[in-house]
Amino acid sequence: MTIEQIYTGCLAQGAYYIENGGEVAIIDPLRETSPYLERAQKDGAVIKYILETHFHADFVSGHVDLAKKSGAQIVYGPNAKTDFDIIEAIDGQEFKLGELTFRVLHTPGHTMESTCFLLLDENGKEYALFSGDTLFIGDVGRPDLAQKGLDLTIEMLAGYLFDSLRQKVMTLPDDVIVYPAHGAGSACGKNMSAETWSTLKLQKQTNYALRADMTKEEFIKEVTDGLTPPPQYFAKNAKLNKTGYDSFDKVLKRGVVALNPREFEVAANETDALLLDVRSIGDFGRGFIPNSIFIGLDGSFAPWVGALIPDLKQEILIIAPKGREAETVKRLSRVGFDHSIGYLDGGMEAWQGEGKEIDTINTIDVADFESAFNNDENIAILDVRKPGEWSSEHVQSAQHFALDFIDKNMAEINTETNYYIHCRSGYRSTVAASILKARGFENLINVNGTFEEISASAIHTTAAVCPTTGKPL
Repeated sequence: MTIEQIYTGCLAQGAYYIENGGEVAIIDPLRETSPYLERAQKDGAVIKYILETHFHADFVSGHVDLAKKSGAQIVYGPNAKTDFDIIEAIDGQEFKLGELTFRVLHTPGHTMESTCFLLLDENGKEYALFSGDTLFIGDVGRPDLAQKGLDLTIEMLAGYLFDSLRQKVMTLPDDVIVYPAHGAGSACGKNMSAETWSTLKLQKQTNYALRADMTKEEFIKEVTDGLTPPPQYFAKNAKLNKTGYDSFDKVLKRGVVALNPREFEVAANETDALLLDVRSIGDFGRGFIPNSIFIGLDGSFAPWVGALIPDLKQEILIIAPKGREAETVKRLSRVGFDHSIGYLDGGMEAWQGEGKEIDTINTIDVADFESAFNNDENIAILDVRKPGEWSSEHVQSAQHFALDFIDKNMAEINTETNYYIHCRSGYRSTVAASILKARGFENLINVNGTFEEISASAIHTTAAVCPTTGKPL
């Protein structure tokens, strides 16, 4: 028996490759199919099943393409209705893989079709649970993604999740290994661990949602408390996973088109394409094509693309580091952005080599930010971190301006004001500055440094305090 977790850090997502007796099951595959096909070929095995734990909202699954290329059957649990052929399994149904058995455990709550796949070994012993978004390490799936279009409330879904966990998951043997679909950094839960697998025994001991003495009412309150709005692309990705999509090969061919600087400029002028610069923070800071938006490959690229670009059909022109153009198209497609139409051949070096116009954003380090803070009592600061980061500690006079909602909140700021923009590391502040610059905000100063450096400087910060004691938390 071979079990391999294929973890993708950008999406905090775990796909799984399971092989036994020359047969393979792939669980929750990513969009690109070649890694799974090549691995099966290397093992001299055939992909028999593609097991989907639910309709994923945070990425586009590779199930449709992989089924076409491998001949494998796509298996969902109950309540899954699609525009392509699947096996809609019933609760308790079993599927053989060599000498192994997968048992379907319908676990509604995160979504109504959410399903765990319990792996039984050659002797019929419960060995591992592929828990999808039902059970994470340290957390459970958020119950607010599937109620739209259904006559269900978030509280009702949370109640279903409570029952699923108590009746289907917590009754399993303690030594069962838990393999979830996501880890820390995913927006599918609130407080996931950095660990990507665990045992059920350890989860019963440490996961707040599996407390033995927890009532359903307590569970519903704790699971629904503090939920932030889901990223706007989630519903669109879930729909693609139900209806299907263009083949990844077609998307890649359409996007990996080399355009010299003149051709790139013409394409930018004659289409409504978004100019997407995916280079490093430093390279972008040294100069970029006017009106281009920065979302760097070396950060949480795909989730930020999904959160910040409103239309999946948006045409995109890419400015990438040399050799990473195809990677950019691939990673865009993982969250449903299939309409890249080319990239700048030779990158910014070629662009500047032809004397084309470049733009810059004033960028400073924390020391210069500290000096500005202490010498200007009216300094305007935008903190683009998430609400939890802000409430934990923030610069005393800063305005919270979360990157996730930059379009919604842009009306709150003034084009005539000089704004210092910061985040935790410099990545999100660079993204925010690029968007604001493209929207006509010229008086921007990007702080390229960490919040730890800001907190340790002479810049006054305010920490979260306990409402009872008044002491910092």
